[in-house]
Amino acid sequence: MDEHMPAALPTEEDYRRYDRIWRKVSPELDPYPDVHAARPDVTMEPRPSMPPAPPGPRPSMPQGGCMGQAARGMLDMLRESLRDELADAQVYRYLARQAPSGAARRTMQRMAADEARHARMLQTAYYLITGETYRVNVVLPPQPRLPWPDRLRERWHEESRGADTYARAAVETRDACLRRMFAELSADESHHADQLRKLLEQAM
Repeated sequence: MDEHMPAALPTEEDYRRYDRIWRKVSPELDPYPDVHAARPDVTMEPRPSMPPAPPGPRPSMPQGGCMGQAARGMLDMLRESLRDELADAQVYRYLARQAPSGAARRTMQRMAADEARHARMLQTAYYLITGETYRVNVVLPPQPRLPWPDRLRERWHEESRGADTYARAAVETRDACLRRMFAELSADESHHADQLRKLLEQAM
């Protein structure tokens, strides 16, 4: 990989220095006619610099806006949702091994990947708000050996509740970034419920 940085473009001071050198070497030549035509001020005196900033403390980071102070009221919800998403990912990995067909297995695997992605979204939001990483280890308890349609019905209700929970959170939060994230999560959970319903239709 080439790690060399490209050369910086010449500044006005560079062009003035080049002009002085060329006037000594060959005063009848203009080595930069295009530059002088496009930049008629290259031989002008340097513009005055901006006055320095007045002394004083640097402004603090804003407390509002995205993932700011307004989002702190949702921290409990973020922690609980993160645990739920991690648990759901494990459930779908388990159900992928129990699926009666290749299509059902692939659907369970995709949904497990979605739930893991949701957990990463929630963990990232928590970090942006607090500056801390919320680490949690979710251990899946022993799963009941239920018939496939019963597991699909169980998961449909869970996904539907999840969609409603995220939709309510999107309405309740005053943080614009959390609102968009919760709306996206709600849409994903609704899509999962639709997929489960279609699998249940095929199993009936």
